[in-house]
Amino acid sequence: MKEKNITIVSRHSRRRGKTDWKRVDALTDANIESAMADDPDWADFKDTDWSEAVLVIPKKKAISIRVDEDVLDYFKKQGSGYQRRINAVLRTFMNQRRKSGKASKTKKRA
Repeated sequence: MKEKNITIVSRHSRRRGKTDWKRVDALTDANIESAMADDPDWADFKDTDWSEAVLVIPKKKAISIRVDEDVLDYFKKQGSGYQRRINAVLRTFMNQRRKSGKASKTKKRA
């Protein structure tokens, strides 16, 4: 899975996150299964096989973009990582357009 713009990372990367890895490592499979069963957001993924999943983080490019103030406020109110969430929304839109074939059908402006 070597794509030009993707870097494979592990939880032991140089950047230090806020995750309490000792607490995560102490979780049993039963703890995890119970937490997943109680999480309504997990219902759609219940039967997915994650045994060969690989975490990939695309390389980022810093840009300047103008967005409506209320849109930015909405994402910022969700907490840290708002830029990552905005990127996820844009990626979802891009992937849906690619799947539907609309990505190549751009209209010319008059």
